[in-house]
Amino acid sequence: MAYDEILAGRIRALLVDEPGISERRMFGGLAFLVAGNMAVCAASRGALMVRTDPADADAPYLAAAEPMVMQGRTLKGWLEVAAPDVATDEALAPIVAHGVRFARTLPVK
Repeated sequence: MAYDEILAGRIRALLVDEPGISERRMFGGLAFLVAGNMAVCAASRGALMVRTDPADADAPYLAAAEPMVMQGRTLKGWLEVAAPDVATDEALAPIVAHGVRFARTLPVK
């Protein structure tokens, strides 16, 4: 299943002024990377994958997020946010910013 192109466009618009952002198709979605590290990913069904420090996963704007599971394995440091929970830019923006902030703490790839 293809990624949600509308969600990808909304993410792109939020990141337009962020330096060092690139895009790459990954995991069946469109990933947004910061210095080579994935920050967020527009996935299928309008879902959003977001990278996080597990210690920060309790941020209020991530309350609806679930642990990311791929092929039956929970991915540490990744959360999935369902489409209804990122339906507005007001809901999407802090989650995208969270992923970008965390990705900026990682070594450049």
